[in-house]
Parts: sequence; structure tokens; C-alpha cells
Amino acid sequence: MIRFRIDRRAGVASYMQLVQQVKHAMRVGRLGPGDKLPTAKEVVADTAINPNTVFKAYRVLEGEGLVEGRPGVGTFVRESLARPETPDTSRLRDELAQWTDRARAAGLGREDIEAVVRTVLDDSYPKED
Repeated sequence: MIRFRIDRRAGVASYMQLVQQVKHAMRVGRLGPGDKLPTAKEVVADTAINPNTVFKAYRVLEGEGLVEGRPGVGTFVRESLARPETPDTSRLRDELAQWTDRARAAGLGREDIEAVVRTVLDDSYPKED
């Protein structure tokens, strides 16, 4: 099951952070068709956000056809965002985890590591004008 994390300093609305995290989990295969999303009550307990924020995020995902709400049962993933042609990424994730461990051992915090990764991604995928 997905566990949400809200960064109040991110400059991104909480509901959008939830949407992004669900989509991310779907892309990497952590959430697939039929998987149940946490209830609003569970998300509120974990993140201390308003239940309406959770409902708004789930409505956005439902509007995009990614999840479906079943009254009295929960909200379930309808499809996968993982590309079938994507190779198994477990080895790459293991290498990244090892790199992250080295970065943490060197004294970098989460935000520092995210900044390094974002910089590398931005350099690797320059925006076209």
C-alpha cells in the first residue's frame, strides 16, 4: 500500500502532491490495477491534512480515469501507468539506493539528494525552446 508524504514547503498544493505520488507509484509498478488506495481517514492520520484534500486528489485521479471509487468499499486503481516496454528497473533502483546510501553517509539530507538528482535530470533532459 502507498504511504503518502506531504511537503508543506514544496510550493505544490497538498492534493496535487497526492495525485503525483499515486501516479509515480503507478509508473514504477507499486500500484497496479485492482490495488486499493488508502482511505481518506488513513491518509489524514498519516499526513494531518484535511479529508477534503484527499477527496479532491481522488476526484482528480478519477477524472483522469486512473482510479474508481466504489461507494462503501474504497478507491481502486483502474489501470497501470507502467510502460510494458520498460525493462525491469530493479537493478537500476538497487544502484540508485546504493548511491543514496553513500550520499547520506557523506552527510547529504533528503532535500540535498533531491536537488542533486533534479540537477542531473535537468542536465540530461534539457528543455527545448
